[in-house]
Amino acid sequence: MTTDEKILKIFEKKEKVTTVDVVTVLNTSRQYASKKLSELVRRNKLIKVGSTRNAFYVKPEYASDHFDIFPNRFQKIFINKKLEEHIVLSEIENYLPTLLKLDENIKNIFIYAFSEIMNNAIEHSQSEKIQIIVSLEKKTLSFVVNDFGVGVFRNIMNKKSLNSELEAIQDLLKGKTTTMPRSHSGEGIFFTSKAGDLFSLDSYGYKLIVDNKKKDIFLVNKRKKEGTKVEFSINIDSNLHLNDIFKKYTIPDKYGDSGFDKTEIKIKLYAFGGVFISRSQARRVLSGLDKFKLIVLDFDKVPLVGQAFADEIFRVFKNKYPEIKIESINTNEAVQFMIDRVAEI
Repeated sequence: MTTDEKILKIFEKKEKVTTVDVVTVLNTSRQYASKKLSELVRRNKLIKVGSTRNAFYVKPEYASDHFDIFPNRFQKIFINKKLEEHIVLSEIENYLPTLLKLDENIKNIFIYAFSEIMNNAIEHSQSEKIQIIVSLEKKTLSFVVNDFGVGVFRNIMNKKSLNSELEAIQDLLKGKTTTMPRSHSGEGIFFTSKAGDLFSLDSYGYKLIVDNKKKDIFLVNKRKKEGTKVEFSINIDSNLHLNDIFKKYTIPDKYGDSGFDKTEIKIKLYAFGGVFISRSQARRVLSGLDKFKLIVLDFDKVPLVGQAFADEIFRVFKNKYPEIKIESINTNEAVQFMIDRVAEI
């Protein structure tokens, strides 16, 4: 009988087997027993549950009927040196195999969102350490990627020579914003913010919250957090599909190829004070939008706009880029009146 066969035979008497059990049966060292058990895990003969000395092993068929044995929370601090997001993701999936049992649409969203945010932390944060928390509790799948580096808003502000972190937040919400244009498209955070129920970016006093359940975006000032903390959550019963999210912001060209050509702007983030927005603020809204084919301007909670603001967008910009379509939504009577007035000029 081979060593592997001897180990597997232990499971005829015990449903959960520890390294100590194998050491006792084989009369061998703990190191050798751990090595043989790891080999069986790699060959999908066994599944490891837990970590360190509290870990135990079960057969796959037992695991399929007893998902309650698995932990529902992963937490670890990684050293950001030659770190790769797919290696981190693999470690999480090994520790939380329940992730692999989720519906395909939720699993795809999680893999995409986590990989994008983890890659940003690895390549942009300049943080020596990155803290990861992933949990699956009460039908909510969530993750936290927390770094202690330069801060996402400050990084964009400095690299793009913007006047403030607020301008960096505004640019980030448009999409196609990146501090490394040669290797990144800048789409990751934009699409990730749309993919879950709740998404937030917390960095050096500003917290951006995207609540897709309420279909709203909030910006709050809070106690300064060094670096960047990203939180993401989604209900595992959600019918969201990643392809549907991509399709919403992509427009096929004449050859049938699709590109990230649509963006949606929450005007309220530029309308501090509420009742009047200047031409210079309109230019801030329009900055970088010449990359898109369709711009949707959401005027929800904007009571009034100035003529200069409306003129800059709906006449000046429109005349300069006639091929770009601009749509306005959630306008009240006063806002729509101003838009219609300048469009007639």
